[in-house]
Amino acid sequence: MDLKNQSLTLFFIIVINALPLCGQTVKKLSEIPIRDPYIMPDKKSGYYYMYKSASVNTSGKVMGGVEAYKSRDLKNWEGPVQVFTVPDDNWITGAVWAPEVHTYNGKYYLFATLNSNIQWKKEQQGWPKYLFRGTQIFVSDHPDGPFLPFAKVPHTPMDQMALDGTLWVEEGRPYMIYCHEWVQVIDGTMVLMELSEDLSTPTGDPLTLFHASAAGWSTGSSHDNIPVKSYVTDGCFLYRTKTGKLLMIWSSFMNGEYAIGIAESVTGKIHGPWVQQEKPLFTQNGGHGMIFRTFEGRLCMTFHRPNSPRGQERARIFELQDTGDTLQLLLELTL
Repeated sequence: MDLKNQSLTLFFIIVINALPLCGQTVKKLSEIPIRDPYIMPDKKSGYYYMYKSASVNTSGKVMGGVEAYKSRDLKNWEGPVQVFTVPDDNWITGAVWAPEVHTYNGKYYLFATLNSNIQWKKEQQGWPKYLFRGTQIFVSDHPDGPFLPFAKVPHTPMDQMALDGTLWVEEGRPYMIYCHEWVQVIDGTMVLMELSEDLSTPTGDPLTLFHASAAGWSTGSSHDNIPVKSYVTDGCFLYRTKTGKLLMIWSSFMNGEYAIGIAESVTGKIHGPWVQQEKPLFTQNGGHGMIFRTFEGRLCMTFHRPNSPRGQERARIFELQDTGDTLQLLLELTL
């Protein structure tokens, strides 16, 4: 997209956002099926944006994409509006998983896990296919998009099945933390990779922070006809407590149910080393959480629940307590 067309697109987005709500669809959270919900409070507009995977059928070809709902009060959600469709010349054009939008240096960055039908090696009976996926970053001047690519390939390494990338900035240096898929490595890992200042490219080598099996609460999953147990890493998100501790919430399986646990950096730095807190944060068939503050300053976490059956997932929002040493789940918000 050239500069002139991009400017026109941004102009129409601003005009549309300025229009009254008359005629727009408004839904409650309970009416919106969604996995891996991500809520971004946007102070500029006064809206909360919730991003969701949404593929688009373009001329008979299904392209991955993202749609957004927005709300003033976390109760009534307008939309959805399609804010991103994978460019047709991108190396991967399949379904988007776990879209996140982060504000950084005055711009909005979409972290999107893209899927493909590219199979790396022979499928094993009882095991998911070895299909390539990776997290790619796109940039926009507005939370409604358009989100534009830096290149045509993922930011995560081309020799890894990678997903669920998130942003962390420490001492002025941006990093992506992502999950190395359990399908490839059996015992999933959490991986750190430094990014360039404008987030356009990865720099340096990936660093494994921990394996899923390091958490005592992560009991793993068994598969038909395969004599090994797998351990999932999903949904990483970082948070610094009021006393300066660096925590990471992440998801795996505990006794067959999706759950959320907490890892802690011993040094308080992103490079760790990381230890697992003994008590998980949530264990009742829900997960892939993220943390945000409301415009009034309340600390909250959203995640999807239930994790199964498919189609029943909804975004749930709970208030969190920052104890300084850890996070504690309080009551679910009545929305």
